[in-house]
Amino acid sequence: MLEAVIDPELHSSIVELGMVRDVGVDEDGLVSVEIALTIASCPLRGQIEGDVESRVRGLPGVTGVEIRTSAMTAQERASLMARARKQAAERAPETQIPLTTRILAVASGKGGVGKSSVTVNLAAAMAARGHTVGVLDADIWGFSVPRMLGVTGRLGGSDGKIHPNEVEVPSLRPGGSPGLLKIVSMGFLVEDEGMALMWRGLVLAKAVEQFLTDVRWGDLDYLLIDMPPGTGDIQMALSRLLPRAELLVVTTPALAAQKVAVRVADMARRSYLKVAGVVENMSAFTCDHGQSYALFGTGGGQALASEVGAPLLAEIPLEPGVAAGGDTGSPLALAEPQSAAGQAFHLLAHRLATEIMPPVEMAGCTARIFAAANANLAALDAAKAGGSPPGTGEA
Repeated sequence: MLEAVIDPELHSSIVELGMVRDVGVDEDGLVSVEIALTIASCPLRGQIEGDVESRVRGLPGVTGVEIRTSAMTAQERASLMARARKQAAERAPETQIPLTTRILAVASGKGGVGKSSVTVNLAAAMAARGHTVGVLDADIWGFSVPRMLGVTGRLGGSDGKIHPNEVEVPSLRPGGSPGLLKIVSMGFLVEDEGMALMWRGLVLAKAVEQFLTDVRWGDLDYLLIDMPPGTGDIQMALSRLLPRAELLVVTTPALAAQKVAVRVADMARRSYLKVAGVVENMSAFTCDHGQSYALFGTGGGQALASEVGAPLLAEIPLEPGVAAGGDTGSPLALAEPQSAAGQAFHLLAHRLATEIMPPVEMAGCTARIFAAANANLAALDAAKAGGSPPGTGEA
């Protein structure tokens, strides 16, 4: 009966949240219930107590209800919030992202580590492998993806859905099929790139939700999400809307950046998101004479990977072409694929597509059976039309 009592703030049963500490029933039918509240002065205490009493009093044989409340310990509160986040993720609203799409959120603990550059060049490198890649610019305040990809124009739509802007990416492999980028950003919706969006956190989270539920993405092999830095509302919204997403954490070799990036990985784990790996950006600068300089220190990426228990997937060298490509809308991964940074981006795309999160192959058992059945039906129809006996199709 107590499972029907819902915490009005966390939208989950007080039983599921572990708020019911004890229930006792004496021989006279008096029921005692102990409820653990997050804090002693919880403003929702009266409502929860009233709901508990009304539910229990409806049971046959109950002569009275005695409710005791207490405050949770810090450990109990942490456990409650973990359960609430997990249950919220399991009740996530339906999005327009196909269930076969691999979702990678590119995140960082702080700004200035080149997270957007990694997102854009990785998306371009994956599209150059022939994949259809969605790019969602979830950095609503600091949108930069349109400029970095050289894409302009407002988002269109029909039937109440938004259509992403699309760019075909030629294959860098001989005889390979071209890939496709599908891009959505707040930059396609504002009148001027210099316009400031002064939105609060919940509005930002709602905008990201709309990009996932109201955009007709179509078929996607991968969706790359350029996250804002930090661990705020948008990050929590993503874990609720796309609980199957994986996180790629970007850091620089500097110890300060590595320590901040640990918080992003901690947020992912608390939200039941997998950390796919770590990318160390701006790892070193090599001058024309071949001398290498560790301008931002060394070892931050490997230290972060070891601390969070995820692989170090790439070390992207510091090259002027990365910034220049972002400014001109020509990603280095496409403009200079043979450069050291270009090769690093393509190697990262290769590792993700072959080892870490390969695309879902729809030619599995069900798909093969369906295709074979269609082929046999077509062969049977052809045989009937031609007057020849069936049996020429595949078994």
